[in-house]
Amino acid sequence: MRSPRSRRWNAPSQFLGFLILVARAYPRRQLHVVLDNYATHQHERVQAWLAKHPRVRLHFTPTYASWLNLVEVCFTIIERQALRRGDFASVEELVAAIGRFRDGWNRRCQPFCWTKDAEQLLATLERPTGSG
Repeated sequence: MRSPRSRRWNAPSQFLGFLILVARAYPRRQLHVVLDNYATHQHERVQAWLAKHPRVRLHFTPTYASWLNLVEVCFTIIERQALRRGDFASVEELVAAIGRFRDGWNRRCQPFCWTKDAEQLLATLERPTGSG
């Protein structure tokens, strides 16, 4: 019998499983995966697999640039438009609220339009962070 600890979610294994799944789905293509700097994405097991599969390349968004990651943008929109100030008595109510938001969003979906040009975005990345 396995201990409860061994059943715990293993992020590097989950991410590696994702990479393997995508590599198998597209066996004859160069694959470029854009990611944030989460430690799982740079784990030694992931790096070892990547060394054996050079057609799969990881590209990391700059630190402090969550706005480049559209999943982060999506989470922010959901939080602001569907969840902020919400009072959910159960997980089911929360899931239903997210589902209603998703359905409405999909009915009126439009492409994201960036409001800054490339120079403005790059300048944001070059600004010093912190108060050092």
